[in-house]
Amino acid sequence: MVNYIDRITLSIAAPQLSDAFHLSAGEMGILFSAFSWTYALLQIPAGMVLDRFGVTRVGRWGTALWALASAATAMTTGFVGLLSARLMLGVAEAPGLSLSAKATGYWFPRKERALATAIFDASAKFANVIGVPLIAIAVVSLGWRWGFGISAVLSLLYFVGFFALYRDPTADKRLDPAELAYIQDGGSAPEGEATADAAGMLGYLLTNVKVWGLTIGYVAYDYAFYLFLTWLPSYLVQTMHMSIMKSAAFTVIPWGFATLTDTLIGGWLIDHLIGRGRDESRVRKAILVLGLVMALAVIGVTQTTDPIWAIVWITISLGGLSIAGPVTWSMPSLIAPKGGVGTVAGIMNCVGNVAGAVAPIATGFIVGATHSFSYAFWVAGTIIVIGILSILFVMGPVEAVPEPRKKSVQTGDIAA
Repeated sequence: MVNYIDRITLSIAAPQLSDAFHLSAGEMGILFSAFSWTYALLQIPAGMVLDRFGVTRVGRWGTALWALASAATAMTTGFVGLLSARLMLGVAEAPGLSLSAKATGYWFPRKERALATAIFDASAKFANVIGVPLIAIAVVSLGWRWGFGISAVLSLLYFVGFFALYRDPTADKRLDPAELAYIQDGGSAPEGEATADAAGMLGYLLTNVKVWGLTIGYVAYDYAFYLFLTWLPSYLVQTMHMSIMKSAAFTVIPWGFATLTDTLIGGWLIDHLIGRGRDESRVRKAILVLGLVMALAVIGVTQTTDPIWAIVWITISLGGLSIAGPVTWSMPSLIAPKGGVGTVAGIMNCVGNVAGAVAPIATGFIVGATHSFSYAFWVAGTIIVIGILSILFVMGPVEAVPEPRKKSVQTGDIAA
């Protein structure tokens, strides 16, 4: 949640920043996407580092750095400073979601994994429910610097909490042995390093069709998600002629609905159906596809000029994306070989966030050229269709990828 409040602050402060520094729509698109450049590029290295050094150490360093990055944004004096601060934030938060996926794999048996994943994924949406009005009030009342200052303070508080509370299950002295046995017997992801070296694991997973089927599906999610995350307030201000405060109030509606669909359908419903004996692979894939089909409602936004109907279509689309989100983030711990969860999550999130970086820029230049958001929404819809096809026909069943085979040093034979 704190991670995403850091990300949305720029979109809320955008009208003031645009006026203060005389920024064009294209320049704002670049700023909106800058976070994703470094965030995407570092996903695979961050996943490999995570698999090597573990959740506890990487989590502590990452949270400390992103608090500093948030504070740096509040002190910038122009376009270059803002760009640099957003790039720094992308570096700091690069391990975040992969770290959450890996920790969830450690701490929860398979039958509880969907809801656990949905809770941390829904927090990204809930960040907009509380973060948008909180930051909007600060920006309107005190100026844009205070918006970034609040996110910096929240980040620092999260760092203190994570440092004090998080441990892996086998290292947590407060964990009852019976609970640990329940978690492990229920199919939790095994702790420990990969059976292959980091480069070997990366090379192996980059050639796996299942990993790429999941990744392409996640690209569809991330492109549309970042379009809404970065441009929704500006869309409401520019196209629907709302004030910053009114746009903030309207923005809460789809993000609040998204929080509910994330936890109830992308989380609880999956665990409920699997607990009743339904086929795990079919349940997860069906709900993932259902979410992406609902996300196609983004095309409906192109057919209205009524702000109420626009919010209805956006709410359906974001609700669908939020169903898909926790399902995709539960996948790395379900399909990765031992020690490879971070790397699978890194590949998925790297390629997804390349799309996430492209979405704000493409939207900015499309809006600048056409003076309309319609074509930008059509592009998002097309990419979602591609994602649906990838999940249906490329990814295959939800089951673990076999562990990589390695050469015996003594004989050169291939051994498991």
